[in-house]
Amino acid sequence: MLKLGPGRGAARVAPPWLAIALALAGAIPATPATGATRVAAVKKTAVPAAATPVPSPSAASLRVAAWIAATADNHALPYAIIDKNDAALMLFDAKGMMIGAVPVLIGVAAGDAATPGIGSKNLAEIGPAEKTTPAGRFLARYGVAAGRQRVLWVDYATSVALHPIPPGANPKERRRQRLLSPTPDDNRITFGCINVPAAFYARSLGPLFRHKGGYVYVLPDSWPIERVFPGLLARPVVPGEAG
Repeated sequence: MLKLGPGRGAARVAPPWLAIALALAGAIPATPATGATRVAAVKKTAVPAAATPVPSPSAASLRVAAWIAATADNHALPYAIIDKNDAALMLFDAKGMMIGAVPVLIGVAAGDAATPGIGSKNLAEIGPAEKTTPAGRFLARYGVAAGRQRVLWVDYATSVALHPIPPGANPKERRRQRLLSPTPDDNRITFGCINVPAAFYARSLGPLFRHKGGYVYVLPDSWPIERVFPGLLARPVVPGEAG
């Protein structure tokens, strides 16, 4: 969580099977010219030795990805899908081309709603149960936070931003090690903000969202997914998209 004002690792490459899984689930839009299913090309970057395998996409993530592609819910803007339970993010460009997938760090507390007034609190005033990453569909844009730092605001009102691990993060929190761990079990550590690997942010996510912003879809911890994304009610669940 970052303050609105005074007074709140290494990149991993999305493997080819992930793009194929999305295509099979119907998450890749058809090309207007031919109507044929288009498998997203995944940008290739070097995989650092410390990187762990990218987690496989959850059924819920695939379902949301398919819905976005089928309805153009992203309104020709880049978008990211974050599965809190898997502590994973999938990034797409404005045309639905998958760019990559990385682990994320999220709020310490499980929960899908933000505490009323959380954005106006000092960090020291925020209790453990209030450190949630809210679920929902957010139009994320760059803006200025406390200290005149420029961040990608996911939800400005609740002070939730998406950014790399802050330089001033407490070393005892071991945030980088948590990002590189093989499971999502230790990825809840922030005040509510979403931390991503620095290289991925600088090379992929940041450039995509820099000019016009984009959408961030945060899947719920416990709420029914249709409550968070009502558009899913009009889309029948198909094999591979349950959840």
